[in-house]
Amino acid sequence: MLFQIRPYFRLLLVIGSASLSSINALTAPSPPAIRSTGQQQAVSRVSNRTKVSSQTFFDDFNYSNYKQLAKHGWIIRTAAGWPGVPGAIWGNKGVSFPADQDQRGNRLLRMISSTDGTGSNTHQTQICHQRKYLEGTYAARVRFVDMPTDGPSGDQLVESFYTISPLKAPWDPDYSELDFEYLPNGGWGIAGPTLYVTSWRTFSPEPNWKKDNVFNTSNGTIAGWHTLVTQVYGGKVKYFIDGKPLAEHVGQYYPRSQMSINFNLWFIKDAAVKSSAVRHYQEDIDWVFHEARKLLAPEEVAAKVTALRRRSVRFQDTVPAPVPALISPCDY
Repeated sequence: MLFQIRPYFRLLLVIGSASLSSINALTAPSPPAIRSTGQQQAVSRVSNRTKVSSQTFFDDFNYSNYKQLAKHGWIIRTAAGWPGVPGAIWGNKGVSFPADQDQRGNRLLRMISSTDGTGSNTHQTQICHQRKYLEGTYAARVRFVDMPTDGPSGDQLVESFYTISPLKAPWDPDYSELDFEYLPNGGWGIAGPTLYVTSWRTFSPEPNWKKDNVFNTSNGTIAGWHTLVTQVYGGKVKYFIDGKPLAEHVGQYYPRSQMSINFNLWFIKDAAVKSSAVRHYQEDIDWVFHEARKLLAPEEVAAKVTALRRRSVRFQDTVPAPVPALISPCDY
């Protein structure tokens, strides 16, 4: 169990006294204070019962090799195919675990994807966790970039944090997907840096591409560290960045089947800058968090992650998997 009686009361004290400074410790740049009014109200009720049943997934990504990552249920994608540049290579080449230059003793998970504009020399990166997640609160601290580390800039690419279930067939009625996607050079009909938050009903893949989803966009650069939160509860999906509400989706766009937790970094088809020089882009992940069947406000997530880190918890998974386990193909 994640919480025994005494640590649980300590956690209640942390949540009960959570301040803006505790939130700022997990996000950069610092977000504005969050007020529980109107559409921003997202605070769950913390029970006073002495016994709790917490189903929590937390990973601090304190790894030094791929085997450690795999041991905790993560898959590095190797399957070819969509999305992205046709013929692109997916693999562990782009996954590393650098030391955090801003926080001593902390490590990050880094995804690096590269291209020279051709499919055969395009490397894309994706990691996926087990498929066992549905209702509850999802969060991750992610660093987005606008510029490549080398080579010319201007490629249209997607930097993401999302949950997804496999598409069993075109227009699969059980399909579920919830996305944060940052496009630093625009794309999909919008110019300039754009953040998309998207909830999916279903779709038909290429070559007969059609989709049924709902999305909201936010324009302007968000290069740097951000805490992303998705609430899936009571028939509503709500998206937040650094505590700020972005969108609320309901009805047919509410997920219907258990999903995996994913991050990926890929290039939009036919949207590369006109250059044969290789350029590399990177997306860093500090931590990821999920609490099943609980509606947590962004500040509550911040308090829980702070409490886990203070107790030196690097990894925790008390979310039960279905029996038999569902496949996590990690191919989209």
